[in-house]
Amino acid sequence: MVVARVAGRARSLRARLVLTVLLLFAVACVAIGVATTASLDRSLSVRQDRELVIALDGFVARQTGDPPGRLTGTPPGGDRDAPDSPPADPPGFLLGPGQGPGSVGAMFADGRPVRSEQAERGGGSTAVPAADLTVLRGVPADAVPRDVALSSGAYRSAAYTAGTTTYVVAQPDIAGDTVARLVLIEVVVLGTALLLAGVAAAVLVRRELRPLERVAGVAAGVGLLPLDRGEVRLAARVPDPDPRTEAGSVGVALNRMLDNVEGALAARQESETRLRRFVADASHELRTPLAAIRGYAELSRRESEPVPPGTAHALVRISTQAERMSTLVEDLLLLARLDAGRPLERAEVDLTRLVLDGVGDAHVAGPEHRWHPRLPDEPVTVTGDTHRLAQVVGNLLTNARTHTPPGTSVTVALDRPAPDRVRLSVTDDGPGVPPEALPRVFERFSRAAEGRGRPRDDAAGGTGLGLAIVSAVVTAHGGTVSVESEPGRTTFTVELPAS
Repeated sequence: MVVARVAGRARSLRARLVLTVLLLFAVACVAIGVATTASLDRSLSVRQDRELVIALDGFVARQTGDPPGRLTGTPPGGDRDAPDSPPADPPGFLLGPGQGPGSVGAMFADGRPVRSEQAERGGGSTAVPAADLTVLRGVPADAVPRDVALSSGAYRSAAYTAGTTTYVVAQPDIAGDTVARLVLIEVVVLGTALLLAGVAAAVLVRRELRPLERVAGVAAGVGLLPLDRGEVRLAARVPDPDPRTEAGSVGVALNRMLDNVEGALAARQESETRLRRFVADASHELRTPLAAIRGYAELSRRESEPVPPGTAHALVRISTQAERMSTLVEDLLLLARLDAGRPLERAEVDLTRLVLDGVGDAHVAGPEHRWHPRLPDEPVTVTGDTHRLAQVVGNLLTNARTHTPPGTSVTVALDRPAPDRVRLSVTDDGPGVPPEALPRVFERFSRAAEGRGRPRDDAAGGTGLGLAIVSAVVTAHGGTVSVESEPGRTTFTVELPAS
């Protein structure tokens, strides 16, 4: 659970791996340290307690004159750790030779201290403080070692009563001090080892994950390619992936996927190229028969001989529909040429003049609408194809006129949002475009204005290519086109590079 939580907060696979390695390493080191410390503590404590009991046994034997072994349960001479039995009142230290610095010996008769000494470093001894004697007097006389706290630190003490005299021996708790020093050393060593292990793990993990970073780099590069249009070459591949490793198998899988995607994109591009060529060829071939139909219809209408009313009406409809079909053919041919990347004319274009002309034409075609041009005082120019940019303005105004009811206000604004950009916007207060139709407004044959009101007649209905032509022409000029719509306000915005 701890590993999962720590890894969950990490930001990368590398960090999670390093943290996991360090955590496992720390757990192993702590386990080893705890086991070692516990084993050493037990071993030292057992040895110290045995030495304490042996010292108490020798102390009692020297003072009573009895042979040693009464407390240890060994015959005289059977315990190699027991000292030889000295006289009852040996010279020097009360406990006899061999006692380390800080060792304490005391004798109590009927609860009153009779004699006490504490060994000093260098071989001398001093009297035991009264507070320490009070503590030692309370030690149970069962020859079992116990922890006591004297004025000079932690001690292990044992007591035994022979007759009316109680003998007490206390030695510094060397085992506890040794274990404490060992724990401190283990903490320092563990911290240093964790630091070194973290550096080593970071270096090793980084080296092992380098193939995965190459895979990510290739995937990121492919993700930036425009795959939605045009001919695409996926030349990026993971170099020399080793399929025997996890990262290498990912690289092999990515290379295979890129091969498959490249083949699919090539097939798509070939299909689109054939379709565009067909549309261009068909549009080109249809221009001649449509022109002939329009010509013969017009010629029939101009005959001097009287024509029945039904025939005259049919001729008018033939001419109208032929003109509409001719417009559709011209639009398809234009889109096919733009898709094929045909270069446009490049000249300085006065957008202010194009907007004024477009608004004038729109006013004549839709006098029931209110047209409001908002133009800057200075002319706004761009570099591009005059005829195509005029078509962009005309298509946007036609879209606003044909898909909004009479009385709608249409505002055409032209400005410079930045020194190197020109913005043209057409805003109307019509019913707006439904949200579900907004993503498709610039698609071909999409009735972008569905919901804003259907065209009032077939002749004004258009071909469904007007906004598609706007998008294609603006893109060919290096610009962008967008739409924002809500009930009561629809804005088409075109941004182009300035001259």
